[in-house]
Amino acid sequence: MITTRGSATRAISSIHSRSLSSILSSTDAVNRRVFSFSSSQQEEGFPDSLSLVAAIKSCAESLNLSAGQQLHGLALKSGLDRSNLFVRNALLNVYAKCSRLDSVLRIFSSPNTERDSASWNIVLASYVRSDRLPGARRIFDEMPHRDAVSFTTMIMGLARNGRPDEAVATFRDMVASGVRPNEVTLATVLSACSHLRAPRGGSMIHAAAVKHGLVDFVLVGTNLVHVYASCSRIDDSRSAFDALPEKNTVTWNVMLNGYAKAGQVGHAKDLFERIPAKDLVSWSTLIDAFLRVQRLQEALRIYRGMLQDLGERPNEVLMVDLVSACGRCSAVQEGQQFHAAITKMGLDRHTFVQSTLIHFYGACGLVDLACLQFQACRQSHVASWNALLAGLLRNNLVEAAAELFDNMPERDVVSWSTMIAGYVHNGSSHLALQLFQEMQHKGYEANDITLVSVLSAVADSGTLDYGKWIHDLITIRRIPLTDNLSAGLIDMYAKRGSIGNALNVFDIVKDSASVSPWNAIICGLAMHGHADMSLEVFMDMQSRSITPNSITFIGVLSACCHNGLLDTGRRYFESMRREYNIEPTIKHYGCLVDLLARAGCLEEAERVIEWMPMEADVMIWGSMLASARTHGKVEIGERAADSLARLEPSHGAARILLSNIYADAGRWSDVFMVRRAMQSSRLDKTPGWSGIL
Repeated sequence: MITTRGSATRAISSIHSRSLSSILSSTDAVNRRVFSFSSSQQEEGFPDSLSLVAAIKSCAESLNLSAGQQLHGLALKSGLDRSNLFVRNALLNVYAKCSRLDSVLRIFSSPNTERDSASWNIVLASYVRSDRLPGARRIFDEMPHRDAVSFTTMIMGLARNGRPDEAVATFRDMVASGVRPNEVTLATVLSACSHLRAPRGGSMIHAAAVKHGLVDFVLVGTNLVHVYASCSRIDDSRSAFDALPEKNTVTWNVMLNGYAKAGQVGHAKDLFERIPAKDLVSWSTLIDAFLRVQRLQEALRIYRGMLQDLGERPNEVLMVDLVSACGRCSAVQEGQQFHAAITKMGLDRHTFVQSTLIHFYGACGLVDLACLQFQACRQSHVASWNALLAGLLRNNLVEAAAELFDNMPERDVVSWSTMIAGYVHNGSSHLALQLFQEMQHKGYEANDITLVSVLSAVADSGTLDYGKWIHDLITIRRIPLTDNLSAGLIDMYAKRGSIGNALNVFDIVKDSASVSPWNAIICGLAMHGHADMSLEVFMDMQSRSITPNSITFIGVLSACCHNGLLDTGRRYFESMRREYNIEPTIKHYGCLVDLLARAGCLEEAERVIEWMPMEADVMIWGSMLASARTHGKVEIGERAADSLARLEPSHGAARILLSNIYADAGRWSDVFMVRRAMQSSRLDKTPGWSGIL
C-alpha cells in the first residue's frame, strides 16, 4: 500500500520497467480500452495527464485499489501528482471510492499543492462514506467555497447518520447562501424531513422544488409524496402524487403506503387497482392496509389473490405481518394455517419468525401453545424469551412472567421494557417504577419505548417530581422525542396536575408531531376544564391537515361536555362517521349521552342509549342518574337506577342518588322504600377520601 512519498518511490522501482499499458493489462477489458498513447509517450513509459486521469477514473469505477495504487506510483514518478490538479483529484477519488480515508487525507494535506472545489468535495464525501461525521463537519466548515455538491454531500451524511433536523437546517443554510439545489439535494432532504414528520419543512422544500423546476423529477416527487404522508397530510400527499407527470412502481407504492398508514383502506384499494405494474411490495402494502384496520378476512382474500397473480411465494416479512394480524384479531384457525405454511416453506428458521409465532399464540390466549412453540425453537434467543414474557403478561399471568423474567439467561432493553409495560397494564404501576430503578442500577439504558411505559406509571401512581426527573433524563441522554414519548410526557404532566408543563412540551413538538401528541394535549386540556383551549387546539390540528382518530374525538367531546357546547358536540359526533369514517366506541357514546344529559336533553340521551350498537355501561347510566337528579327527571332517574342495579348490584351510590331524587321531588315514601332496600341488602355509599401527593 502506498502511504507516503517514500513508499510510493519504492513502489516505482518495482514497476520501473512497466508502462501504463502493462499495468492496465492486469485489469479488465473495459479499463484497457480507455487509453491511447502517442508513440513517444509509450517509449518513455510516461503517460500524458489525460490518459492517466482516465485510467485512474476507471480504477475508481471498478474499485480496483491495487491498480489505482500502481497508477499512483506512475503519477509520482512523472511528477503529475503535484503538477496536475486533475491527476491529484483523480487519485483522491480512487482512494475515496475504495474507502481509504487515510490515503485521501495524505494526498489532500500534501504541502504546496493546489486544491479546488472538487478536491474539497471528494474529501468531504470520503468522511461521509466512512460515517465520520465530526470530520465531515470540520471539512465542510473549512471549505473556502461551497457548491451544490458540498451541501448535498453534507445533507446526505447528516441524514444517514440519524440527524434529520441538522440535515434540514443545512438545506436552509444552502438556500440562504443562494446555492441552487439539484434533484439529489431535494430528494435527500425530503427523506430526512419524513423522519422528522415536519409538515412545514416539507412545504418549504416543496416550494424550493417548484421554484427550481425540479418537482417533476420522479425521485423528488416520490419523496415529496412520502414526506406529506408521514406528516399525516394525506390530501397533500395525493395532490403531489397526482401532479407527477411520470410515476414508477416505487411512487405508486409510496402513495399506497400513505393510505395504508392513514387507515384509508377504500382509497388504498382504489389506488391499488390503478397500479400498472404491481409487485410484491404493492400487494403486501394493500394487505397491510386491511390488517391495520382489523379487517383480516379481506386481507386474507387479497393474500390469496396475490398468490394467484404473482405466482411466487410470499417472503418471511409478509408472513410475519399476517401472523401478527391474526394475533391481534384472535384468529386462531387462520394463524395456525399460516404457521403450517411457514413451516412448509422453511421460514421458521428465522429467529424473528419464531418469536412472532410465540407472540401469536400468546395474543390468542393460548399460553400452553406459546410455551410449546418456545420449547420448539431451535436455539434459545432473547427475542423468543421476550415473546413468551409478553404472552404471559398479556394473559395477566404476572407472577409467572416475573418468574420467567428472573430466570432469563440474557436480558436486553426489550425484556425490561416488556416487564415494565406489563406491570403498568396489570395495574401495578408501583412495581413498574421499582423495576425501572433496578434497570437503571444494573446499567441498562432505557429507550423511548421503555420511558413511554414509565411515564404511564408515573401518571398513574407517581409524583410530579419523579415525572420531571424522567423528563430531565430524556433531555440529558438526548433521547429523541418520538410522538409516543412526547404524548407520554404531555399525558403525565396533565394527570399530575401540571398543565403548564404539558403545554410547554406540546409547543416544542407540535410542528413535527403526528396525531398522538395532539390527542394528549386535547384530552389533557379537557380534563383540566380548559374546554375552549382544547377545541382551539383541535381546530389548529385540522388546519394543519392532521387526520384525527378515535382518541381525538374522546377529548373533543369531553371538552364540549365541560363547556356545555351541545350543538358543537353533536356536530363533532356526527362528523366522526361522515368525514373520517371513524366508528364511535362506547366512550364516544358515553360522552354524547353525558353532553345531552347535562344539557337537560335526557329523553334524547335515552334514545341514544337505545340505538347504541352496544350495551350502556355503568358510567353511562351513572351520568344519566346524576343528570336526572339535576333536572328533576324522576322517571328517567328510576330507569337509570334500575339499569345500574342490574349491571352492578352492589352500587350503593346509585341508590343514594335515587333516594335524593325522590327527596327533591318530595316523595318521602319512596325515599323510605329505597333506604330500607339498601339496609336489607346491606348496601352503603362508599365514603369519599382525599389525599395530597
